[in-house]
Amino acid sequence: MGGATIDAEPWRGAVPSVGQRPFADRVEAGDRLAQVLAERVVEPVTILAIPRGGAIVAARVARRLGAPLDVVVPRKLAAPDNPELAIGAVADGIEAVDHEAAERLGLDPAALRAEVRRQRVEVARRTAAYRAGRPPPQLSGRTAVLVDDGVATGWTCVAAAGWCRHNGARRVLLAVPVGPAGLAERLGQTVDEAIVLETPEPYVAVAQVFASFPQVTDEEVLSCLRFREPPRR
Repeated sequence: MGGATIDAEPWRGAVPSVGQRPFADRVEAGDRLAQVLAERVVEPVTILAIPRGGAIVAARVARRLGAPLDVVVPRKLAAPDNPELAIGAVADGIEAVDHEAAERLGLDPAALRAEVRRQRVEVARRTAAYRAGRPPPQLSGRTAVLVDDGVATGWTCVAAAGWCRHNGARRVLLAVPVGPAGLAERLGQTVDEAIVLETPEPYVAVAQVFASFPQVTDEEVLSCLRFREPPRR
């Protein structure tokens, strides 16, 4: 399947005030995603959080669906001379790079390779920390549902989906509260389906659809993975 997207009614015009934003917090976003996923996932299913913020959303989805919860750690590749510009992403054993963009921008290949190495090291460090000695999930023949708290460029989703395919997932779904319009088209065949609840216009940042959007700590990620329940604040 080419990647259909479910788009809720998007916000139009100016960024809404806090009281008008679609989600109170990541917990509410997870509950709403779970309602949609309950009618669409094909068993057996594994929920995979993209940390950090995605862990809180994914914990609610896994709890509501009664599905196992695990984690996949992708890392954005930034252009060497522009940290805000994403030109790809990596995950464990996966490298997704926009080589055409890198060439068009005249990026130094050696600097790009160095960025790949740096991010691979960080992927390994974070994966080891979050798994805490547990083996990777067995995805063979299963539906893998990637959950984050939002998507900007989509590169980390591409790398995470590639990791799922590499580990034998039969289907790969992406489920996020917010993302850019046309996300499924951007992702192409990397996912079977993209579920996006809100596609704001203009899309400024993931945080614009949340009334409360605090930073998430590694300790909170670990708590979610252990108990499938976001820690109470």
